[in-house]
Amino acid sequence: MTYEKAMDVAKNDKDRFTLTELAALRSDLLQGGMIDSYEAAELLQVFLMGRGYGVSPKAALDAAGRVEMAGCALPVLQHELENLAMVM
Repeated sequence: MTYEKAMDVAKNDKDRFTLTELAALRSDLLQGGMIDSYEAAELLQVFLMGRGYGVSPKAALDAAGRVEMAGCALPVLQHELENLAMVM
């Protein structure tokens, strides 16, 4: 992803998460070699709960699988997080 595209992703008004937050989460996911889907789902849940969102464990597991299949691409990670986040 080019810097310009990454900035476009980060500036979109409907986005809930900054590029810095997404990059840090992506780094955590990749550090463990994308770990396994259950651990990745737990990371997604902790990330969202730490920001005041609720999240379904099953939905997080499904999203983790899709993120993994996409090679942890930032746009996919962002899309999945925004679909998972439930306002509490």
